[in-house]
Amino acid sequence: MKGKKILQIILLLSVMLGAVWLSGCGSKKGLEETKPAAKSTEKDAEKDKTEKSAAAKDEITDVRPEDEKPAAPSVTGALHVEGTRLMGRGGEPVQLKGISTHGLAWFPQYVNKECFRELHEKWNANVIRLAMYTAESGGYCTDGDPEYLKGLIRDGVRYAKEQDMYVIIDWHILSDNNPNMHLAEAKAFFEEMSADYAGEEHVLYEICNEPNGGTGWSEIKSYAEEVIGTIHGNDPDAVILVGTPNWSQFVDEAAADPITDYENIMYTLHFYAATHTDDLRGKLSAAVEAGLPVFVSEYGICDASGSGAIDEAQAGLWTELLDKYGISYVAWNLSNKEETSAILKSSCSKTSGFSEEDISDSGRWLYCMLTGEMSAADAGTAGAAGGEQKTQTDHVIMSGNIEVTVRLKNSWEEGGKEVFQYDLTLKNLSDQDCTDWAVDIPFQSEIALSDGWNGNYEVQGKNLHITSKEYNGAITAGTAAADVGFIVSGGSVAFE
Repeated sequence: MKGKKILQIILLLSVMLGAVWLSGCGSKKGLEETKPAAKSTEKDAEKDKTEKSAAAKDEITDVRPEDEKPAAPSVTGALHVEGTRLMGRGGEPVQLKGISTHGLAWFPQYVNKECFRELHEKWNANVIRLAMYTAESGGYCTDGDPEYLKGLIRDGVRYAKEQDMYVIIDWHILSDNNPNMHLAEAKAFFEEMSADYAGEEHVLYEICNEPNGGTGWSEIKSYAEEVIGTIHGNDPDAVILVGTPNWSQFVDEAAADPITDYENIMYTLHFYAATHTDDLRGKLSAAVEAGLPVFVSEYGICDASGSGAIDEAQAGLWTELLDKYGISYVAWNLSNKEETSAILKSSCSKTSGFSEEDISDSGRWLYCMLTGEMSAADAGTAGAAGGEQKTQTDHVIMSGNIEVTVRLKNSWEEGGKEVFQYDLTLKNLSDQDCTDWAVDIPFQSEIALSDGWNGNYEVQGKNLHITSKEYNGAITAGTAAADVGFIVSGGSVAFE
């Protein structure tokens, strides 16, 4: 998004949907899954303007409705884990949404009271993550000043409490790819932190950011059990976040062998929307369905390097899935570093009092998502590819006992061709469970598939054949399979 003003596009629908042929529950064809193509999009969101002084005109303001405040320590209190969900003290489900600092040693200036106040009151964040690198230059376990870094952690914990926000103390391993490399230092650090904050309702602990370099789950689990024992020795009810293999992506390995000796444990998944798409979303869904409590303690809407192009369409699919499961998610990062994932422009030297012109494209997306100026799902589809977006419409058909809802969610022009985004929902209206499903969708002309999620896709001339994934093939009687969709170019769905 360019310029200082955030514009909101009001979208019109013009594409009609028609007959869809469904083979229903039954055997699937052996198909290869299409690799999704990343799409960068730009959106504009409009803010109502009142007459203000020139100095205050562009400052970001609090747009939250009074009756839609997020979870906060003063309301939901100390958190705990039940099943796959993070819960408040009254047993209510809690979803945290906020932002992570960059490395505290490199960007300490953003740990200040006014910045935290602004993130909570104007951005609607209810959690902040304090990322303390353990290796790298200035790291806690390398050449950094441990007392200085712990001082920044203590300041951040205090400011978060004053602003009624939850806070995550993050032992940010990265180049030290195996957390056991600094096990002794980790235990000493968390012994001190958990003793200091035992009983504090707003503190969560993240004990190994992104294990990588071939570090397996058994090694992470062994490390985690020791560090968890240290923390729970001081604070038995503390919520603890445990990293997973391959830069916190292989949650399936944790789901297959979870930590069972301790309670209030969650497992982290990290994603960058322009790199990680339907495969990782499928892995997440399968882990949650298997009973694993997942917390997304870091994500970005660009590629995994932290730079590169933004993919808002994929970001929207991610937030839609996370909201479906009530999973908390924390964006990377609060800094003015010259990289795409930073929410501030590199030209911004402010540490609070940010105006719209100070915010990067990632920052604008995050602000709109957190404040509700556009929904999380809309954040990924509004103005896709910079073209005109159409409003949603549903077309419902029956195939046996399966009710299929086909939704045209978006369309735009790209490279001289019309591009269409469709969502499908399949509901089993019978009194018998379905084991898998298959859908055939005819088009008016030959198509090219550019993306597809939560299904296996094969283009067959003017027909698109879709079959269920292993994790969403079963449809219990009376329930539905949702979050299935695709993007095609070259022709719209054929209608009678």
